[in-house]
Amino acid sequence: MCVKDEIGGEEAGEVEKLGSPSSFASSPMERICENTVSIDNLNPVMNFVPILRSGEWFNIGAREHMEDTHVCISDLAKKFRCRSLDAEAVSFYGVFDGHGGKDAAHFVRDNLPRIIVEDSDFPLKLEKVIVRSFLQTDLQFAKTCSSQASLPSGTTALVAMIFGRSLLVANAGDCRAVLSRRGVAIEMSKDHRPCCAREKHRIESLGGYIDDGYLNGQLGVTRALGDWHLEGMKVLGQPGGPLIAEPELNHLMLSNEDEFLIIGSDGLWDVFSSENAVGFARRRLQQHNDVKACCKEIIDEALKRGADDNLTVVMLSFQPDPPVPIGHRGRLRKTISAEGLNSLKCLLEEK
Repeated sequence: MCVKDEIGGEEAGEVEKLGSPSSFASSPMERICENTVSIDNLNPVMNFVPILRSGEWFNIGAREHMEDTHVCISDLAKKFRCRSLDAEAVSFYGVFDGHGGKDAAHFVRDNLPRIIVEDSDFPLKLEKVIVRSFLQTDLQFAKTCSSQASLPSGTTALVAMIFGRSLLVANAGDCRAVLSRRGVAIEMSKDHRPCCAREKHRIESLGGYIDDGYLNGQLGVTRALGDWHLEGMKVLGQPGGPLIAEPELNHLMLSNEDEFLIIGSDGLWDVFSSENAVGFARRRLQQHNDVKACCKEIIDEALKRGADDNLTVVMLSFQPDPPVPIGHRGRLRKTISAEGLNSLKCLLEEK
């Protein structure tokens, strides 16, 4: 709930085109993310082509209204009939967790993908396009609110975009994206909540404050689109308010170690840790390898654990086969260096 109650390993070769081995250095996605945070710069991969499969599930939970929504688009350019892009597809997946109503979440879901595609720099400068599009969507919603007094709401937004073997995640709010890399949970986003020290510092430097765990005593997140009706949060046409719509970006190059990505609204993470969600999903996929069924099982398990918020899960699988059990000695075989082998021999001799 965002609003306080009174307010409502293995090496792989460079790939340029999906399914077409080549030098990836010339691909647009390689050039767009020079300023994003990369956690995979020192792990080059070769000959890996992600096989995308997606699924989704949602549940109203114990709430009176469903304010979550989501979107899955396999090819942005094709969806919006953009003829300027004749290279590989840009896939787009998003989860939007509304508060104070569903209007902001639905507006962002319906408009953000189109605004991204219509940007003249899409897809060559995707990092800049994403940030600009979040802000532009936020402003467009403000104009909608000014003409329709019935839209006093806000939403968090987390989107994941796949281009070739590049994964770009943009997040504003407390939805979360978690990557499974051979069963290890890698958080691709940071929760933007008032308890975050970095966010708290930013807010206080802009004249805002944290009261009882809420931004300016009103909001449980520090980044969101919408919420133009909340006094002291944002001022139309003036930067510098404590609540911002600017997303944080994270980018990595997918490898054959990467199994799937879970995107969930905050209700999921109230009862699942990132590690627990990855472990649960791996076990289910090992049983049936059905991504959509896995999403439903995650939601069902969250409800059993007492989740009382709206729940939405979108999952992207990058492999055609189910995850290999940890310790399997086939596809997951590893090598050991001469130095490591010598150290192991010495250790065994000591025993």
